[in-house]
Amino acid sequence: MMPFRTLSALVLACLLAVNVQASLSFDEPPANLAHLTSHRRLAQRRSAANSVSPAKVRRQTKDSSRCKIREPSSSSSTAVSTSTSSTWSATPAPDQSQAQPEQNDSSPSPLPAQPVNANVVPDGLINVQSNCGDIGATKEITATSGPNGNIDWLNCGLTGDGWNPPYISIDNLVTADLNTNGPFAACSDFIGLFNQYGQQFNIPPIMLTAFAMQESSCRPDTVGGAGEQGLMQLTWDKCGGAPGGNCKEPLTWDKCGGAPGGNCKEPDFNIRTGAKYIADTLAANNGDVLLTIGQYNGWTRGLTYDRATAAANTNCCRCQNNCDYLHQFVNGWLQNIDAYTFNPPLGKFFNLNVCH
Repeated sequence: MMPFRTLSALVLACLLAVNVQASLSFDEPPANLAHLTSHRRLAQRRSAANSVSPAKVRRQTKDSSRCKIREPSSSSSTAVSTSTSSTWSATPAPDQSQAQPEQNDSSPSPLPAQPVNANVVPDGLINVQSNCGDIGATKEITATSGPNGNIDWLNCGLTGDGWNPPYISIDNLVTADLNTNGPFAACSDFIGLFNQYGQQFNIPPIMLTAFAMQESSCRPDTVGGAGEQGLMQLTWDKCGGAPGGNCKEPLTWDKCGGAPGGNCKEPDFNIRTGAKYIADTLAANNGDVLLTIGQYNGWTRGLTYDRATAAANTNCCRCQNNCDYLHQFVNGWLQNIDAYTFNPPLGKFFNLNVCH
């Protein structure tokens, strides 16, 4: 049996050990024990993280929502490198709108929705940047101006060093809705085709109809002075795919390209071919609609007045370029106005009048 003195000594030693431990718990730890204290703190944090108190549950829920917002970003980053951009853009959009609603409300979108006529000011007048001086657009249609600018601005350079049109996209133009009760009544039998091929080739139907009125007064049997065919006045090089038919008139029998006896005048073929040509030309011109409109009537960049009117005193007087063409087209036909009967007459050159 252990002697009483030995037992007392052991009890005293235990009490001293407890005091030392308490001192270590509250005093600065020695350097060689610092790592033990660090491990203890980490253990305490892990223990706190596993706590289920209400306040900590709320913090965990908040942290979890943050992680859920990050996860789509991580997965979408992978999608960028492994799938198409359309697949990538569809995934993160909902999360972005939910994660930053306040930012969207407080600041404007970097790409706001644009109206159909993106560069048209609210009063309905064209407004684009150019080096051609004052646009001169007016609400009222006058002899030399209208919503799409003044004739001198449209003809920029024609009477000088050469035509250098201001850049206008198809959405910049001010246009009226196509109305067959006005000047386009003659085209009423073909409105369905103009609408069909306008939509197919992304050309406003009123523009296709305007070409037909300007070129042929919407008469499908029209043959131009240089052999142009039908409603859209197709030249021979555009008639290669025409169905068999009536290309037999003098000056035109040899104008039907690769289609022997091709019917360049057939309305469906004629309008479809004209619409495709306009769309292709517009694309080749980088969307420059004024240059495209001019080219349809034989205008080219650098055209001068002398060159445009050179045929005036020849046996092909109507081979001239109509120097009022652009104004008549964009401020006449595109506004549902008959450019040939409007009073006052639209233009200032009237160079084709010598051909009567």
